[in-house]
Amino acid sequence: MKTSRRNFLAGLAPALNLVQSRPRGKVRVGVVGGNFGSSFQWHEHPDCEVAAVADLRADRRDRLSSTYRCSRTYSELQELIRDREVDAVAIFTPAPDHVAHAVAAMKAGKDVISAVPAAMDLEGCRELLDTVKKTGRIYMMAETGYYHPEIMTCRQWNKEGRFGTIFYSEAEYFHDLAGRRARQAGLMYTADGKPTWRYGLPPLRYITHCTGPVVSVTGERLTEVAAVGWGEDHETLRNNAYGNRFSNSVALFKTSGGNSARICIHWSIAMPSAERASFYGTEMSFQDPMPGGQPAMIGRPERKMEPWKHENHWELLPEPLRHASGHKGSHPFLTHEFVRAVVEQRPPAVNIHEALAFTVPGIIADRSAREGGAWMKVPEVG
Repeated sequence: MKTSRRNFLAGLAPALNLVQSRPRGKVRVGVVGGNFGSSFQWHEHPDCEVAAVADLRADRRDRLSSTYRCSRTYSELQELIRDREVDAVAIFTPAPDHVAHAVAAMKAGKDVISAVPAAMDLEGCRELLDTVKKTGRIYMMAETGYYHPEIMTCRQWNKEGRFGTIFYSEAEYFHDLAGRRARQAGLMYTADGKPTWRYGLPPLRYITHCTGPVVSVTGERLTEVAAVGWGEDHETLRNNAYGNRFSNSVALFKTSGGNSARICIHWSIAMPSAERASFYGTEMSFQDPMPGGQPAMIGRPERKMEPWKHENHWELLPEPLRHASGHKGSHPFLTHEFVRAVVEQRPPAVNIHEALAFTVPGIIADRSAREGGAWMKVPEVG
């Protein structure tokens, strides 16, 4: 690590009140949530081992145990966080439970990586931030879009000044969850037909796959928003826990740098699933492809568009993790960043402040959509 980087992180640590002493040896991770949680590489990382796993369902506990070759299993998170052999907890439970589970783990003395979003409302965001400050534990949000290869490349390009000024960004998340197709995918409904936490979920409350790329590449915060929602006569919108009536939403943001960003999230769309982001600058632009379209393209003034030469960035990973896994290959990077942050006792890339900068804009955008597209300020929580 370069001296300047070390000094920068040392400056951040007091602000986050990080604890500086840990047991020597590998980071002992406890994994909670046997669906999405079984798709990471904790058992392959040279500085990590899986000490315990937990899930309410026996079949998912078995999946975690088999994947991570771990015989210590629990049926509840509370049991796992009392285990003294666990240093850190990877939380991949339903989104409405993220705050409660992350707070409980940190109060039990564990570092935490959590699935997205960080929280479902502003109260949850503030509770999460307050807990990080009071406990001094490391918190990371596992935003896959942050480590999409093209986003990693664009982030580096912007640091090098290649874009000039990025005056406009756009990001889109298409994930068709409508009707019969949702039942087949097992997303809004369980195998026996019961609603899951995704049933009726407001699209903009699940915004981090879009805000993660936009905020991290531009280096700007999203400060104001006006959003429009669209709904249909669908069972998930007639009666849901969120009081939501929108299947699809579009949000226009103003940024702290005086620029703009458009974000679309669609649950009902005749289009394959997609996560894409594009950045338009004064010297260079980058366009992510639509599903089934041309490859990612780079644009420059007075030149033809040229294809982006794909980079996997595997040189940044330990040898055992240099393979594709999950959401455009992002999972090994998330695994590595959290493990190294715990080992080095430093804020991770998607620390509590970045996690909230990705999450809060969606909460406010959903409010704007419910109020007919009114412009609203996005508070900077913390």
